[in-house]
Amino acid sequence: MKIIAVGWNYRAHNTEMGREETPAMPVVFLKPETALLKDGKPLFLPPYSDRIEHEAEVVVRICRVGKNVAPRFAHRYYDALTVGVDFTARDLQQQLREAGAPWELAKGFDGSAAIGSWVEKEELPLDSGIDFSLQLNGETVQSGNTRDMIHSIDEIIAYVSQFFTLKMGDILYTGTPAGVGKVSINDHVTGYIDGHKVLEFNIK
Repeated sequence: MKIIAVGWNYRAHNTEMGREETPAMPVVFLKPETALLKDGKPLFLPPYSDRIEHEAEVVVRICRVGKNVAPRFAHRYYDALTVGVDFTARDLQQQLREAGAPWELAKGFDGSAAIGSWVEKEELPLDSGIDFSLQLNGETVQSGNTRDMIHSIDEIIAYVSQFFTLKMGDILYTGTPAGVGKVSINDHVTGYIDGHKVLEFNIK
């Protein structure tokens, strides 16, 4: 099982992070399977970072094997969606950037890929755009809609499948909207997609 993630896929988030250019292609990175945080289990903050930040994202479940998928057929390759959180050790990421090093240590640590319960795609308004949001201690801190993606779900699937063979059970994080911020011990995290509460866990 692969955890595939995309960065810089919402313009408002790119602006808040000081990146004004629009990526011509999806910015892709991977997380190890040990990053997956599911079933409401808590995230234990790692000791090597003082700033773990939440990045709420729509997550897609791959349902069939695919290689070099054409964009017009990409909708056949996923069957469910949810909300997840791509946790980022922002201070460590900055250190790695300054050193010209890869980001994996800041993006792929244990528990850094929180994921909610799946909603079948037939239950969601794919064509008009799907609303999603993240709450921290009952307050909405991030909200977005998939129609605001720079690269759509189908475009991402087609692009990624040029490099990696997609397999059943692979998970695709599709980028975060504006509003990323720090989480702290005892925070309570909830996530919603099209009005469905699909994600709930605590920070320890």
